[in-house]
Amino acid sequence: MWTIYLKEILELARDRKTLIFTILIPILAVPLISGLFAYFSSTMFDKARRAELPYAVFGQQYAPELAQRFANEKGFREVPLASEADIRKAIDQDVIKFALVIPPGYRDRLEGQRQAVVVLHYNSAVMVDVIRKRVQAVVEAQNGELRESALSSLNLSQQQLRFALNPIRLDEHSTAGKREQVGALIGGMLPYLLLTGCLLAAMYPAIDLGAGEKERGTLETLLLAPVPRGAIVLAKFLVLFTVGLLSSLLMVGSMSALLYLASAISTDPSVATAQSGMADLAAMVHAISAGDMAMVALMLVPTAAIFASILLSLSIYAKSYKEASGMISPLTLVTLLPTMAAMLPGVELNWMWAMVPLTNVSLAMKELVKGTMDYRMFAVILASTTMIAGALLALCRWWFNREQVLFRN
Repeated sequence: MWTIYLKEILELARDRKTLIFTILIPILAVPLISGLFAYFSSTMFDKARRAELPYAVFGQQYAPELAQRFANEKGFREVPLASEADIRKAIDQDVIKFALVIPPGYRDRLEGQRQAVVVLHYNSAVMVDVIRKRVQAVVEAQNGELRESALSSLNLSQQQLRFALNPIRLDEHSTAGKREQVGALIGGMLPYLLLTGCLLAAMYPAIDLGAGEKERGTLETLLLAPVPRGAIVLAKFLVLFTVGLLSSLLMVGSMSALLYLASAISTDPSVATAQSGMADLAAMVHAISAGDMAMVALMLVPTAAIFASILLSLSIYAKSYKEASGMISPLTLVTLLPTMAAMLPGVELNWMWAMVPLTNVSLAMKELVKGTMDYRMFAVILASTTMIAGALLALCRWWFNREQVLFRN
């Protein structure tokens, strides 16, 4: 068995594609892409919040105070339009970002102590609605001024004025620490990257170990060797298990190094980005212990075994390399769904979800990063995932002993 294992490992090590998918991508590509995505997304969000918004306003004679507030607000630039009929075309052509239409009865409604309406035209077909939020902030500032002006005529004291404006004030005290808050964001994506990386790393070798040997005609030669079929299956399984687990562990190490590097940069007082989000990231990274990272790596062991058993079973069943590729490719979607389920609201780590494959591992990784892990659940997840991996390996061994599976062609 070990002879077959070492032979397959040596052949994979000589293959450049395997080295790229197993070592280079987990160590360099995935952490680099994740880091660049986080940097550019934060940069783009900040740029969108500070970008200049060209706008048009109609009926400003009915609300000169509101129109003047927009004119004085930093980041807004008024663009004249001929008529209201040009609003849609101007927005579509990116001449303006939004338009305000103030109706003629605006002043009369305010003086009659009735609610006035301002119509906002903008394109809402965007992922993050920055325009509406920025316009709403300006309008809310005007609302605050009008409320104070209306109540000042009642000769109220400052305390009475605060009561009239906000009878109940919500004083928020979050029980979540910085690690838990930031970890909730990072912990949701970490399982997706690790589990997908584990699957993709073992996918190409799996196709070669099963369907590839069928096409090359070397499978029959291997079956004629004085080695039990169970040993052959176990050797091929260990190859895929090693490749998948090694890829995931390398990814854990490289991403940990990237996070520690980012946290070290953010704590440097000479770096301007040491504020807000980067400082929170630094606090979370320094709070994660080596034991937590070891438990994350430990959960990858039975997960890699599950992927190895499924991949080898499909590859053995396939008639050709092409058929194996078509059968194995949808596994990425099968892996994606339970992993993404861990990020849905209401899906929390409990005794029920601890039994759901992949979702339980994703939830446990998120809890470990947040620092809120129930270690009793960790033992249950590890045990249930190991049992599933063992059952799938037994199924793969039985599958390999069937002649109608091995020689479908």
